[in-house]
Amino acid sequence: MKGLRLYKKEKLCSIKTIDSLFLPAMSEGRSAVMAYPWRAVWRMRPAAENKSDNCTRFLISVPKKRVRHAVNRVRLRRQCREAYRLSRHMLGENMPADVAFIYVGNTIEAPYEVTLRSVHKILKRMADENI
Repeated sequence: MKGLRLYKKEKLCSIKTIDSLFLPAMSEGRSAVMAYPWRAVWRMRPAAENKSDNCTRFLISVPKKRVRHAVNRVRLRRQCREAYRLSRHMLGENMPADVAFIYVGNTIEAPYEVTLRSVHKILKRMADENI
């Protein structure tokens, strides 16, 4: 992929794939890391699931229980998406993985730099584990 934009094929949309990330029965090959205020859960896709796209797919979850106002949830999702967009080069071009970023912080006053730093740590850890 060229450029820094996010493509549709990078978004994790399949309910079956999302369930494989979170359900304990299907958790083989699953890893998690905490970089406050974000937590990431990921798994490498088996070769059978890789059709033509080998890129990393991601989703972002900001629970309503933690952040009550929709405006603030959207703001946090945008910050995380931007941090991922700028840092995804750390994973390489063809890393077939599914990643879920989950917000675990209690406050929303965290500046963008905190989100950028935590997403950077998460992606660095993913790249280190899969080399």
